[in-house]
Amino acid sequence: MHASTISNSPGRALVTGATSGIGRAAALRLAREGYEVLVHGRDAARGAETVREIEEQGGRASFVAAELSDVEGIRSLTERAGDLDVLVNNSGQAWFGPTPALEASQFDALFEGNVRAPYYLVAAIAPRMAARGRGSIVNVGSMAGQVGLAGGAAYSASKVALEALTRSWAVEYGASGVRVNAVAPGPVYTSSDPVRIKALGDTTILKRAAQPEEIAEVIAFLATPRSSYVTGAVVAADGGRSAI
Repeated sequence: MHASTISNSPGRALVTGATSGIGRAAALRLAREGYEVLVHGRDAARGAETVREIEEQGGRASFVAAELSDVEGIRSLTERAGDLDVLVNNSGQAWFGPTPALEASQFDALFEGNVRAPYYLVAAIAPRMAARGRGSIVNVGSMAGQVGLAGGAAYSASKVALEALTRSWAVEYGASGVRVNAVAPGPVYTSSDPVRIKALGDTTILKRAAQPEEIAEVIAFLATPRSSYVTGAVVAADGGRSAI
């Protein structure tokens, strides 16, 4: 560990769902910004790999496991996390298919992961940020909250709800120095079906899907003081898809 990394550290960041995809890229990117990163996930092996990569690059990180579909799990995570300077609500669920095919249990799981979990994480963490007079929260939404996608009605609704929460929290905590924003990614090459992701990417203005690192750059911008005058915003990172 380089001494300069420690002395210039901007604080601590929690990234949920940080063992793969956008979350992993965001954890690595924030570590390069100097943050001590709490890598949240459910897979300890993948969590250890993310932590190891951060440490190999001279950063600081630790893995924390928690089940975010359970309110007690969320409470345990926030207690272990302590005071934070950045919260990235990345963890969530997706489901696409014909509307009648969506079981009630899966519908509930979508809203538990995409709406309830961020809600109670912010409910626990934002007041502590406000008490310290600073903090940044970044919610990871989706272009599905901006455009209509066949088979994505419930998923889209959950992401629209997250955007509404983003705006309300920005108003609620802004006077206390806490900024709250969201990024709405388009198709991204993660662990999902690459053929489907490519097909979605072809519908964008840029005619391609994104890499997780491209979305992580937007998250890092919103998380850090570089975006000091930005709050309550939903930033589209979708290759222009929501513009057409």
